[in-house]
Amino acid sequence: MGGILTIAAAICEELLARLPLQNKKQREGLALLIATALQVRSVNLNELAAALPRAAERLDMRYQWISRVLGNELIDVEDVMAPFARDVLGRSAEGGRTAVIMIDQSKVNEAHQMLMASLRVGGRALPLTWRMKKTQGAIGFGEQKEVLEAVAKLLPKDARVTLMGDRFYGSPALIEWCRRQGWGWRLRCKQDLLVFDRNGGETTLADCFERGEFMLTDVELTEKRARTNIAMLHEEGHPEPWIIALSDPPTVWRAHDYGLRWGIEAMFSDYKTRGFNLEDSQIERTDRLGRLVLVLSLALYWAVSTGMWDAMENKMPAEKNIRRRNVKTLRAA
Repeated sequence: MGGILTIAAAICEELLARLPLQNKKQREGLALLIATALQVRSVNLNELAAALPRAAERLDMRYQWISRVLGNELIDVEDVMAPFARDVLGRSAEGGRTAVIMIDQSKVNEAHQMLMASLRVGGRALPLTWRMKKTQGAIGFGEQKEVLEAVAKLLPKDARVTLMGDRFYGSPALIEWCRRQGWGWRLRCKQDLLVFDRNGGETTLADCFERGEFMLTDVELTEKRARTNIAMLHEEGHPEPWIIALSDPPTVWRAHDYGLRWGIEAMFSDYKTRGFNLEDSQIERTDRLGRLVLVLSLALYWAVSTGMWDAMENKMPAEKNIRRRNVKTLRAA
């Protein structure tokens, strides 16, 4: 337990430097939970309580302490994350580089889904901000807009940004939002979306692909007529083609940029099956789940910055292949 306390003290110093106005007890509580989670690599509350280095001998008392920290409404998730997210966004945009922002949704438990915006860092991703919602389905554009607007406020002035998202995010509303923000985009589209050319012709993306029309310039999607470019490709071994909406003139290489999105999948694995097993937390309250993700997000930042997270070095073969293939496309690579 001495190791946990040593790490907690170092984390607490960093929290003080980044969050000088945060209550001392709140900083200490977060630091101790982060250090304990890094030690046990789990968010099962019983396992956390068993490893927690506090004077209380009874397990249930340590369990209650964890519940109080996660239930503390004065610990605002976005306020705590802001200095960390602002720092990595600033570094990623230095020298005119493009910051690759990814948006995706992941199931946390049987009742909750998490919508997450993250930043591509190396071959993986770091969390920026998120929304936890009690739902069985997809989280809609309203929450997507909230998450991305929170990210936009943290970006340096005139930062170059490209947004990546899978087929749930290739919507006219999100494309138009990116256009208004001045962001680029690589968003996968559903094959059945209507597409209109400049002469008013109407068809679907799937029909365009079948006819061999793989590169579409300045077309409009759906009845909302969101203007975009489209690039399509179907690699051997993949069950279906990629149909990618792009802000830039369409090319095969720009369509391959979409592969950078897989960094967020590796990050979700860090939260869940290959990391902290978030789905085993047993927490049912939405606000407490959000703060638990805050603890794990800060743990990822700390682990990455100190080289403790060996998955950062031991990437899966598929990630390495995507990395090599995309290294010459986006400037962010």
